Amino acid sequence: MKTSIIGFPRVGELRELKFATEKYFRKEISAEELEATGKELRKKHWQLLVDQGIDFIPSGDFSFFDTTLDAAVLLNIVPKKYQALQLSPLETYFALARGYQGASGDVTALAMKKWFNTNYHYMVPEIDDDTELKLVGEKLFTTFKEAKEAGINTRPTIIGPFTLLKLATYHGTKQAVDFYEDAIIAYAQIFDRLAEAGCQWLQIDEPALVLDLSPAEVQQFKNVYQKLLVKKSTLKILVQTYFGDVRDAYKELIDLAFDGIGLDFVEGRKTLRLLEKYGFPENKILFAGIVNGKNIWKNNYKETLTLLEKLQSFGEIVLNTSCSLLHVPFTLVNETGLTKKVTDHFAFAVEKLTELNDLKQIIANKDENQPLLKANLDLFAQERFSKNDHVLQQINALTEQDFIRVPSLTERAVVQKDTLKLPILPTTTIGSFPQTNEVKQNRAKFKKGEITEAQYTEFNKIKIAECVAFQEGIGLDVLVHGEFERNDMVEYFGESLDGYLFTEKAWVQSYGTRCVKPPIIWGDISRSNPITVAYSTYAQTLTDKPMKGMLTGPVTILNWSFPREDISIRESTLQLALAIQEEVLDLEANGIEIIQIDEAALREKLPLRQTDWHSEYLDWAIPAFRLVHSKVQPTTQIHTHMCYSEFADIIQDIDNMDADVISFEASRSNFKILDALKAIDFQTQVGPGVYDIHSPRIPSVEEIETTLRNILSKLSVEKVWVNPDCGLKTRGVLETEASLKNLVLAAKKVRGGV
Repeated sequence: MKTSIIGFPRVGELRELKFATEKYFRKEISAEELEATGKELRKKHWQLLVDQGIDFIPSGDFSFFDTTLDAAVLLNIVPKKYQALQLSPLETYFALARGYQGASGDVTALAMKKWFNTNYHYMVPEIDDDTELKLVGEKLFTTFKEAKEAGINTRPTIIGPFTLLKLATYHGTKQAVDFYEDAIIAYAQIFDRLAEAGCQWLQIDEPALVLDLSPAEVQQFKNVYQKLLVKKSTLKILVQTYFGDVRDAYKELIDLAFDGIGLDFVEGRKTLRLLEKYGFPENKILFAGIVNGKNIWKNNYKETLTLLEKLQSFGEIVLNTSCSLLHVPFTLVNETGLTKKVTDHFAFAVEKLTELNDLKQIIANKDENQPLLKANLDLFAQERFSKNDHVLQQINALTEQDFIRVPSLTERAVVQKDTLKLPILPTTTIGSFPQTNEVKQNRAKFKKGEITEAQYTEFNKIKIAECVAFQEGIGLDVLVHGEFERNDMVEYFGESLDGYLFTEKAWVQSYGTRCVKPPIIWGDISRSNPITVAYSTYAQTLTDKPMKGMLTGPVTILNWSFPREDISIRESTLQLALAIQEEVLDLEANGIEIIQIDEAALREKLPLRQTDWHSEYLDWAIPAFRLVHSKVQPTTQIHTHMCYSEFADIIQDIDNMDADVISFEASRSNFKILDALKAIDFQTQVGPGVYDIHSPRIPSVEEIETTLRNILSKLSVEKVWVNPDCGLKTRGVLETEASLKNLVLAAKKVRGGV
């Protein structure tokens, strides 16, 4: 039995790619030096997979920003406005990813959305009616050749035509079906070139097959591959799916001439039942996703072996990860701060390679008393999660009234208007201000014990005072303290809650060069002491304007943590909601009149199939948010923020969160959400982000003014707030200050004409 993985983390064990890419952005290294870093990392990772005994080693899963963007560039899906810049190929690539503002022109970045049900973000390809989809790139072939020259025969991987065209945005009259024939020609050319280069297998990722598919879409998928697979020649094709089961297309999938089919047995609830009901072809290899590629807990070998015993009756099997290991940290080796008693329960990317080999060896040796199996059985026989009886009693005592805020939204709006006395089109930011090297160094010194807590706090207070003075100086209406004490919007709160564990270098790529370090839920969650109150109340003493208290909501904290597997995510989220509720009430008691509870990741755990949305998620996720703020006074204004997902189809549920103000990412999605807000007569006040903070561009006053007028053509002026589309933590100081000055000026101009 052979082993395989779908993909591997690409930023490097110590985020080498992130740092090299950011140096390139700052013009501290050349394109050639950046390429050299990429080549060095690829070679290192391939050799690691060889040394770990992995039989099917992917290439093409490496990217300087995003593999969906790589596929678009490979296939000439580059809008004319980017081509017109006449930049180098690498500069054009980064213009698509980050936007560009320079001598060659001024363009915004492509839209960015969540990758299925993960915290990874992909760049959305843009297709115009005159887009000529054709093979123009070389990356897929050069990386395969690069590995081969290193003595490693890899399996190249590329996103498939069905998923690529389904995820794209179309500007014009044409849709995906109009580009299938061109895609077939282009992918057939990929087949030919790889076969000529000596490639044996090609992995084509089609994760869109786990979504709800109409009969017409299933037929389109079938038509594409019926035409394409006759052109594969000597090349063997693996179609790889992940994040769920393929119930809508399983019968069509197994009838097509694929040589291997990759199925997810971790998140695919119906995957095994599909095999048992419809069988699996003898002439195909089943790449069985049995090692979880998204969570960090050790694999339960006994349960997996029981599953594999059933699967072996279906023919040849390759042991596989459930999805790319991109979604977990690189290795446990660098986690010196956690005890062995703790780390014995974890498996990061490198350790999951070991699990695949362990299972391979155990299957080869049927003796149940062998050491590998016995050690795993002993591990899972241990009690590992710590319980808190008080928290469990609180959960059990919750009633329907605990999730309802009174008075109504409309009545509260009147009270808050009188209390806060804000102008129409009030201006604010989403919360964080740039985390400069000075800010990061202060935090690092404190964590290392190089400065005292008093010194650390005093530095933060100086930065807060500077931040408040700047906001007052440019005329923002609702201020924030800047969050200079926070490393990450989830990790910071996790560090202050009981029941969490933290890592040192367990970074996971979120998008481009942005990496996060998700905390780990180890036990029942509770709050022992106030978390944000001191800094928020200090900031309020510096101004007469409203100061927002800044919190992260329970659903986002859960979704951006590595969750327990012994209880439901619903129960963990309710525990978090009670803890954050205590923080909300403390902020209110200390004079903070506006409290923002961010739910940036609300949609992240939304089931991929719409039929499961409410019963499995929204019916408890929305009430969990309401639980956080249900006890505040009518005068306290509750804000929330959401970003980089498609919210239009759950917009009514978002309105039911019963916040007073909701800010959305909207700039990168061309403000499509406005139509959805208008269609349901959205009751909550709303702040559609008026410019994209994930790009280094500085929007002009005129640009923001035009955006605001477009917003007001669809929403009532009484309901609109003016803000950037996300926090400013990752941006530079100069671009941040210039952009916010333009935002305030634009708001005042529009306000004066209303």
